[in-house]
Amino acid sequence: MKPGIVDSLLAAGAVSNLDRCFALLMARLAGSEDGALALAAALVSRASAEGNICLDLAGLAGGPAAEGEASPRCPALKPWISALRQSAVVGAPGEWRPLVLDGSRLYLHRHWDAEQGLARFLRERLSGPLPAVDVARLREGIERLFRRGGEETDWQRVAAAVAVLQPFCVITGGPGTGKTTTAAGILALLLEQSEGRPARIALAAPTGKAAARLQEAIRESAGRIAAPEAVRETLAAMEASTLHRLLGRRAGSPPRGRDEGEPLPFDAVLVDEASMVSLQLLYGLVRTLSVDARLILLGDRDQLASVEAGAVLGDLCGQRRDRPYSVPAGEAIARASGETVPLPADGESPSPVGDCIVELRRNWRFGAESGIGELSRAVRDGSREEALSILEGGGRGDLGFRPVPRPRDLSRALRDIVTAGYGDYMQGDGPAEIFLRFNRFRILCALREGLWSVGALNAAVQAILAREGRLRPGRLWYEGRPVMVTRNDYGLRLFNGDVGIALADPGAGGDLRVFFPAPDGTMRTFEPYRLPEHETAFAMTVHKSQGTEFDRVLLVLPETDARVLTRELLYTGVTRARKRVDLWAGGEALRAALSRRIERVSGLRTQLWPAGDR
Repeated sequence: MKPGIVDSLLAAGAVSNLDRCFALLMARLAGSEDGALALAAALVSRASAEGNICLDLAGLAGGPAAEGEASPRCPALKPWISALRQSAVVGAPGEWRPLVLDGSRLYLHRHWDAEQGLARFLRERLSGPLPAVDVARLREGIERLFRRGGEETDWQRVAAAVAVLQPFCVITGGPGTGKTTTAAGILALLLEQSEGRPARIALAAPTGKAAARLQEAIRESAGRIAAPEAVRETLAAMEASTLHRLLGRRAGSPPRGRDEGEPLPFDAVLVDEASMVSLQLLYGLVRTLSVDARLILLGDRDQLASVEAGAVLGDLCGQRRDRPYSVPAGEAIARASGETVPLPADGESPSPVGDCIVELRRNWRFGAESGIGELSRAVRDGSREEALSILEGGGRGDLGFRPVPRPRDLSRALRDIVTAGYGDYMQGDGPAEIFLRFNRFRILCALREGLWSVGALNAAVQAILAREGRLRPGRLWYEGRPVMVTRNDYGLRLFNGDVGIALADPGAGGDLRVFFPAPDGTMRTFEPYRLPEHETAFAMTVHKSQGTEFDRVLLVLPETDARVLTRELLYTGVTRARKRVDLWAGGEALRAALSRRIERVSGLRTQLWPAGDR
């Protein structure tokens, strides 16, 4: 194989210049002109950029290296693996080399190290001693805090029992299934188990806005939860932070771990929106935990995976939804909660990780007649024809559908929905009410560039509101301009995804300041020039909307297919709406989104689950 194969892939747009440079570096360090190494290095770099943890050589061997009939072909598997094993830059598992070959999976070393470290953490937690629990006190607490929901099995009660009984727990469920309500009850149970000792509990999320929502939800629950006054006061005082802030990380610095410093001083860490957490970030967290600290992850396994490499929540949950618990775990759950869970059939051996996973199934927000609920279930389950029938059938008050308008008709099509959604937000009495009004509605896009992208929609909305006399743009910064931070700034404590609004500040002589809501309900203000990288935020990508919800959502897909269109993107966009979602999409784009799933390659799932459960 000729070394120039990587140049041909670059010319065809199949790899990036960064992938090519990495391949050339590996070839130079190896002192090799073997094209098999350069090709593998370029492809594993591309795989990482696409969100994969490793490169599956078996799936590529003998086939085209990229799409298109003219694409060069990859070597057969055995000679390819043989060539890589002879390279000085490719190591076996446990060796310190830039690339790691584990079976037929090729990793960047940092991804292999993180995957192995997370798997090792899970094995230690799953095989180690269970936390000391007063089961009678736990049972009484569950009876008091979680009234039976009328289901055959009340999965909120099961989740509460598992989270307290196990050192590691994953609670998954869609919007409206009560994840944060369940979390508040779990925190109360943990506090009650502490028997007067101070229970050190950390709340975290991957983004600032998700952390703020978690903190707000826990504090709201504290006011109505059936717990002792001291427990309610503790819950009301809890603060949530981003994972990066919890770990004390700065841009470009490695995660702190047990071998690099003291463990985090917490008995339990609860992480919300875990679907957004990358492999590297979760590994950074588990490295910092003390050996007896609980870890509880909340998230929706069906949402979009993290922007960075990995789909950890999906790997942890595995493929099956009806997985049984082991007999000992089932008996412990029954003693603590009074609930019966599925047990293995004869000859079935559940994986230990299955005892730590609970899926909440009852939806408290979307009833049987809800179009949002029906559509999200059909999208989640891959029922393309059912989803199309729901959209095209009409007759549901919380769901609207139409073809995406042509570019020249976009402004006219947007006018009514924009004026209804954004027309009155600046009439709020003070910054808090302005934010409340603004956050009732949002436009979500699949694309960042192009005719139906974030940029195009933001420009169209701004022009409509200006014509209607609702805003007076005229310059970059104007009163009422909403912006979203796109880069973390730890000095200012502004994080990727935080949304602020430019308003006249009486405390600054009426000059414009950008107001950001703080988790405690106050407002933080900044001069516009001090902000880190940011963009206008009338419209945002579906990825950026994760961790937030709005009363009404307009979800805009393009007219034709694009690689980012997947079931997970469509599901995530639809389920950001509490009361109504309007979907604009071209037929080709919609069918592509309903037919395509995110498939991220990693070795974590194979280490946790037997073949039938992956």
